[in-house]
Amino acid sequence: MSSHTIEGASAGGAKRTRKSIEWPTVLLAVVIYGGWGLLTLFWATLPYPLLFVLFGGWIVAWHGSLQHEVLHGHPTRFRVINDAIGWPPISIWLPYRLYKRSHLKHHNDDWLTDPIEDPESYYFTGEHWTRTGAAGRLLATVNNTLPGRLVVGPLIAVAALFGSEAALMAKGDLRHLGLWLRHGLGAGVVLAWVTLVCDMPVWIYLTAFVYAGLAFSRLRSFAEHRYAGEKEERTAIVENTPAFGLLFLHNNLHIVHHSRPQLAWYKIPRLYKAERDAFIQLNGGLVYNGYWEVARRYFFRTHHQPVHPQYQDRVMVGDQARAV
Repeated sequence: MSSHTIEGASAGGAKRTRKSIEWPTVLLAVVIYGGWGLLTLFWATLPYPLLFVLFGGWIVAWHGSLQHEVLHGHPTRFRVINDAIGWPPISIWLPYRLYKRSHLKHHNDDWLTDPIEDPESYYFTGEHWTRTGAAGRLLATVNNTLPGRLVVGPLIAVAALFGSEAALMAKGDLRHLGLWLRHGLGAGVVLAWVTLVCDMPVWIYLTAFVYAGLAFSRLRSFAEHRYAGEKEERTAIVENTPAFGLLFLHNNLHIVHHSRPQLAWYKIPRLYKAERDAFIQLNGGLVYNGYWEVARRYFFRTHHQPVHPQYQDRVMVGDQARAV
């Protein structure tokens, strides 16, 4: 079945009336914000390893999945309401509106994985790979394995965002300044709640909630995309993962989301089940049997070659760069 047929089959399920509200997403938001409030209030009743490995990271990553859902136009027809649901910066590091702009640009599927046009690409141009230097190339290679993505990936993501934003402002580009000021105010309120009301040390929140949440999110994105000649074949499917499926709001079935980005999260499994063969044909068979298979494949191996196949203009040969 073609992508056109898949889109046509799912379009009816995505329609809402002007006044309709997607109540499962509203309930999810209540659970996430309520759960975050309870976890931060009663954090001291949980052993730190359990807080880090499961609860704190889970709730922050779940909130990131909620942000992803609302920026795609859920759960109402009113953008201001949806954005208000997604805006609270409990992850501290990433402004919602910056994430929204970047992610919607990522949904130009013609440019998926392109290191220049796709803001969520993990590929390099040949020139950038050369300029990265030996230490940078080693770090990028480690980040291209699953353990590396989980352990150092969060630091790389934060450093890349802050570095790029600081570089823009240093050049006099202040278009994001107001956005960062509002985000900083919100993050300050979050940290005031955590430290003053909940009496939680900042380092515990930054590690057990923020860092662990980023690690969960890096797991989701690790194998989502790889370059292929056909744009539909650049987006993966991870099956048979009910717990992480709920955490990621079924974006493990990522080809469904890229085919129907306006489809609500709770409708994705039903559509995938009904059209599984068509989706697998569409994405060229890029299917994993759960995240254990992702781990087995990429625990000691890199997910892809770092230089994008369409940008191999300069590569390193020993210590020398040469044109290709």
